[in-house]
Amino acid sequence: MISPKNGKVVPIVLDGKVVEVPEGINLVEAAALHGKEIPHYCYHPQLSVAGNCRMCLIEMGTPMRDRATGDSILEDDGSPKIGWIPKPVIGCATNVSPGMHVKTESQNVLDCREGIMEFLLVNHPLDCPICDQAGECRLQEFATDYGRGYSRYVERKNVKPKRTRLGPRVTLDDERCILCSRCIRFCQEVPKDDVLGFVDRGSFSTLTCFPGRELNNNYSLNTVDICPVGALTSSDFRFKMRVWFLKESTSICQESSAGCNTTVSSREGEIFRITPRRNDHVNDSWMTDSGRELYKSVRSSERISSARIEKESTTSDAALFKAIQVLKGKSLGVIGSCKSSLEEQYLLAQIAKKTKAKRFLRGHFGEDDGILLSADRTPNLRGALITGLTKTYPKDHLSALSLAIEKKQVNAIIVVGEDLLDSKVDQALLSNIPVVFIGTHENSTSRNAQVVIPSLTVFEKSGTFVNRGFFAQAFKQVVPGPAGVLPDLNILTRILNGLVEDSEHSANINQIWEEMSRVRNSVLKEVSFSQLKKASVLLNGSKWSELPFVEKDALHYQSSGKIKVKG
Repeated sequence: MISPKNGKVVPIVLDGKVVEVPEGINLVEAAALHGKEIPHYCYHPQLSVAGNCRMCLIEMGTPMRDRATGDSILEDDGSPKIGWIPKPVIGCATNVSPGMHVKTESQNVLDCREGIMEFLLVNHPLDCPICDQAGECRLQEFATDYGRGYSRYVERKNVKPKRTRLGPRVTLDDERCILCSRCIRFCQEVPKDDVLGFVDRGSFSTLTCFPGRELNNNYSLNTVDICPVGALTSSDFRFKMRVWFLKESTSICQESSAGCNTTVSSREGEIFRITPRRNDHVNDSWMTDSGRELYKSVRSSERISSARIEKESTTSDAALFKAIQVLKGKSLGVIGSCKSSLEEQYLLAQIAKKTKAKRFLRGHFGEDDGILLSADRTPNLRGALITGLTKTYPKDHLSALSLAIEKKQVNAIIVVGEDLLDSKVDQALLSNIPVVFIGTHENSTSRNAQVVIPSLTVFEKSGTFVNRGFFAQAFKQVVPGPAGVLPDLNILTRILNGLVEDSEHSANINQIWEEMSRVRNSVLKEVSFSQLKKASVLLNGSKWSELPFVEKDALHYQSSGKIKVKG
């Protein structure tokens, strides 16, 4: 990837117009900054330059200088004389330099693009109506914009393998491959799993896995995302839905503290796929395969669909009324969740603060892959620190809760999502006190709780997560929640207002943000939710720098807590 150097800009002449562009970037990126498209297939801003598709050919020249004196050679009108390179050059591998002249729309350039498109389509099947990439295919788009418009090729096309299983999640239709090598470079450079390559020669070249290997790393589906044509397809999404029917919503992956930016595609209340959304400070253009599977939890058979009181179904309103009854006046224990949004954690912290409840928080940890699956398997542990839900780094159990119950310090609890029996809490102790469970899916705690209040998944609400680099990132509602299930903010606000005299907290997310920003010494000062909906915001996490965060150095992250800058 070619990056700007030192923030400097240089002047170039782009199609006859003088413009300024960052020093060191290539011509594809430079032209894009000024609304000029240089079409390309093999180039990707987060991968090394291959230069093998030749679609980005442009004309380029530089001011001529006298070899003896070094002085500029001038035209009769006094302007610098431009020495044009005799043949077109590829824009992806050509960096800008001061005074460079570039033509992206000359007849020579247009003829080159037309010729390249004709070569690419010689053996390409005409199966757009049944191709999964239709609607988001660069080959379709560039054939329309830069192609000849008809074929002169009358010979029989080469036949290549179809429906080839490259791995458990990726299927290859080899006759559609244009040999751009994006997938090969991705596997080599990001997950460091060099498993793909080309075999045979010329028009018989095909993409395949090395003998005895398969594409089975946890980032394999990124090859589908970056494939510019319909060669690589997701085995899960294949033939499920036409992309032009899908509504795209921005979200954040909740698999771990990496906080990958995502796009969630849905239709008529059903989610069909999750794909990565580019953020050069967080996840580049990648995400894990396992993170793409999380949408399936929305329609899981373990989903809590209705409220319960003493294991009997009821309405959420009735369950909330009962919850306030059993909790009021008790010595409360509040068990928060690192999977809750920042706004929910703030309200839960307010419940704990104003009822003088004891606070408990469990961490969930796993192996760190050093890329985008961090050892902290929750999306918002840092949010719990920011909102004051916890002041210490959480452990992977809640044995402290058992101790508090034994000592009679807690005689009623609110638990958000956590499975207490799986967190080293004694079941016998829980059976003697009222338990109010708020969550999305069944577990041993919800099955035994006195009051169960169903809540919404991350895909059914809006909110904020703070990732491992202390970037606050907003996610938006993708699909509506189940009928009768209240938003989490409404649930927590009603409990807070019910337990605390004269409390009039609002469930409006913007008002919650106004309240959070007014907290003394808060790192959220001068930050609003409307601001986060436009772009992620880096917060000052220095006050927690001494905590034993479990994440190791990874993409855009250093274990010191600082942002890791590439390039």
